[in-house]
Amino acid sequence: MTYRSNHPSGPNDTDAGIIVTDEFERFSQRNDIFTRAFWDDTVRSKHTDGFFASYRMEAAPRRGDGFTQRDFALRNASWLISDLVSNRDAETGKREGFQAPIANDTPVAAERAAIDDPAKISAEIKRIAAFFGADLCAVTELDERWLYASRVDTRDMSDAPNDLPAGITHVIVLGHQMDEDLVATYPSALAGAATGREYSHEAAIVMQLAAYIRNLGYEAVASMNDTGLVIPYALKAGLGEYARNQMVITPDFGPRLRFSKIFTSLPLSSDAPKKLGVAEFCNVCTKCADACPVKALPYGAPDVSTQTSSVKGVRKWTSDAKKCFGFWAKMSTDCAICMRVCPFNRDFTKWQHKIWLKLALSPLRKVALWLDKHRGARVKPAEWWAKDMK
Repeated sequence: MTYRSNHPSGPNDTDAGIIVTDEFERFSQRNDIFTRAFWDDTVRSKHTDGFFASYRMEAAPRRGDGFTQRDFALRNASWLISDLVSNRDAETGKREGFQAPIANDTPVAAERAAIDDPAKISAEIKRIAAFFGADLCAVTELDERWLYASRVDTRDMSDAPNDLPAGITHVIVLGHQMDEDLVATYPSALAGAATGREYSHEAAIVMQLAAYIRNLGYEAVASMNDTGLVIPYALKAGLGEYARNQMVITPDFGPRLRFSKIFTSLPLSSDAPKKLGVAEFCNVCTKCADACPVKALPYGAPDVSTQTSSVKGVRKWTSDAKKCFGFWAKMSTDCAICMRVCPFNRDFTKWQHKIWLKLALSPLRKVALWLDKHRGARVKPAEWWAKDMK
């Protein structure tokens, strides 16, 4: 499949909150900050090797609450299923789910199921996604701009072709909710278990849902962080709106999600993007930027970034990826303080938070921000361990 390198405009961009300029360039995955940590000396530091080694329990620091051996042990165990998938084809330079799509474990059925109603099959896909464990599911058209210009050969970190099967027309975007109690303990190795658990969940879910679609006789490529940028697809599928903290804010779980995707030829009915009012709220809220310990998050209005690890020619809030990753490396674990302190980090199944959400997405957003002023404090990891696990 051949893609155009530049395509400044696209359907539904305005409703999705995506502002693409004439300087747009598709992103090369080799420039992702985590991939750069393997080849770019300006990103590497004395902490980088220890950061990656800690995920193998080879360099796990023992330095206080949230960073003990059992904290790292739980975090690393939570990654296990994702790691098994990503490492199974490593000798060929393909880290599945991260620097390469997840390889098909089942063939496309020779007999193709007849699809007469795309809306009906879309509803069915959402039902099956929920059956396998996805918390959110929506559909959008394939938009070539958000596919990586190239993927990465992990043997030497060189560019590699980023191809999809012929006939791909749609992207199924799945959301996976992170554990609220663990997120409350960021920054800590313990909190990293919330991240790893969802990567393991989504690996299983996208593989199973993609297999179901292939069993119907249609192409389905299971994908996590690989192949393309998931945030634009999530926005265009109507799952939420982009925020200052670089996350998609959903009306179901706020920012407390991981996303995966499936590229498919199944004839589907697409969901519409929605303007919720998150951007207007972020215009008056800087809690994430204020809380960032290395000041990696932006103040002010969205702008077009020239950073190596940011997609070129898109007007948006952009973090300083080198500062952010540097802090991760120093702690030997991921950081999501910006997720923890986000006013949208709430349980929206509760009536009081539903009322708050209506305020936050209305002209009364400053009232909602005032009501949030005492929320978002860090919970000590020891308190999580002390809870009754029943």
